Amino acid sequence: MSIFEGTAVALVTPMKEDGAVDYKRLEELVEWQINEGTDAIVACGTTGEASTLANHEHISVIEAVVKKTSGRVPVIAGTGVNDTNHAIELSTGAESVGADALLIVTPYYNKASDTGLFLHYEKIAQSVNLPIILYSVQSRTNMNLTPALVEKLITIPNIVGIKEASGNISQIADICRLASDDFTVYSGNDDQVLPLMALGGKGIISTIANIAPRQTHELAQAVLDGNYDLARKMQLDQLPLIHALFCEVNPIPVKTAVGLLGKIDPYFRLPLNDAQPETVERLKKEMTAYGLEVQA
Repeated sequence: MSIFEGTAVALVTPMKEDGAVDYKRLEELVEWQINEGTDAIVACGTTGEASTLANHEHISVIEAVVKKTSGRVPVIAGTGVNDTNHAIELSTGAESVGADALLIVTPYYNKASDTGLFLHYEKIAQSVNLPIILYSVQSRTNMNLTPALVEKLITIPNIVGIKEASGNISQIADICRLASDDFTVYSGNDDQVLPLMALGGKGIISTIANIAPRQTHELAQAVLDGNYDLARKMQLDQLPLIHALFCEVNPIPVKTAVGLLGKIDPYFRLPLNDAQPETVERLKKEMTAYGLEVQA
């Protein structure tokens, strides 16, 4: 049974000028996302700047999202880090505040072996009762969950899905071959929703959904409904905006774009910095062309 089908937004974490989490804006974003049709919310993922949050902030953000959703959509907590014991601490904390599932990215910097990766995920899985979605994004972590390793990992009972962001369509196809009622594949790349779902995936954990939640939900739903002509048009229409959202390191452009919608003040914690002026202008241009109402 899939945790969700359709679109999960990898939600940005609003912050104030002094760097504190802006919980009021966070709750407003959650409400807007649900009203726009988003099927699940990921709190404290990469796009949520989780790596700059202290432990108590990390859990507090997850708890705030859980409380605001009030069970209307699943809340998936990003609790993956490069230290297994730290990941367990965050994972058990997320479970204690009511998260519905966990998103666990591969360890970064350590460069673990496949054996180490398996043991890492196994130990985390044994520490909680929640379902776990693996997260493979080699471009950020220098670690890849190969189809052979994924096949071993899904023998762990509460590993139920993968966010596949390798960008390698051949690898994606091999992993989709492993999909079943007990294991779901999600796209981790906004520009590959249609091809991955056409291979059997059930949705997208999305960055662009931060600014176009309804359109992204409708794209995923079109694929689920088998309306491939509509889905192809929607996917291609999004491409210029997707490219703009990744013209600087994520989440700088997308958080800036949420600010351009007037939803947040786009403050960052170092080492992330404000978007370059040319990025802001590009975002304004592509957001307007896509039909979004830029406020600033």
